[in-house]
Amino acid sequence: MSKAFTRESEDAPEEDAPEAASPLPAGAKNYITPGGFARIKTELKRMVEDERPEVVRTVSWAASNGDRSENGDYIYGKRRLREIDRRVRYLMKRLEIAEVVDPRDQARDQVFFGATVSYSDSKGNERTVSIVGTDEVDPGRGRVSWVSPIARALIKAREGDTVVLRTPAGPEKLDVLKIRYDPIE
Repeated sequence: MSKAFTRESEDAPEEDAPEAASPLPAGAKNYITPGGFARIKTELKRMVEDERPEVVRTVSWAASNGDRSENGDYIYGKRRLREIDRRVRYLMKRLEIAEVVDPRDQARDQVFFGATVSYSDSKGNERTVSIVGTDEVDPGRGRVSWVSPIARALIKAREGDTVVLRTPAGPEKLDVLKIRYDPIE
């Protein structure tokens, strides 16, 4: 088949995939814990100082081999460089708008950003969640975003309070059992 009828050449830049829409409400600050901020900085540093230079070396070596149209190392390397650059841009934007909030500096008797809250639902199931930034969410470890429905229900509650969580199945009452502000690593 003639090259004239192929959809794209191997050297043509791929369309940049649109970055995920920000989970933050319009105009809201990007709160983040010190541990989350450090993780993002570490990932950015690793990509810029280690991963990207290694891929650049591979692409340079592959390009020096001649024909690039069927050179898998070259084609994959260029694609990987675009992915790395896209991730670096995203991480840099997140760090620029980040507002670091240390949980240890929060009020101790009320739920705010950085709180680790133990609560029980109407069925008596006890759960513990930590309220963190949108870049730190990890449901498996009990870390929920401060803009999530559960966090919004718990914000400003005190120990012993009952709050209402609005769910698709209907409102559910939660009893706040314990509030603590531990450093979130």
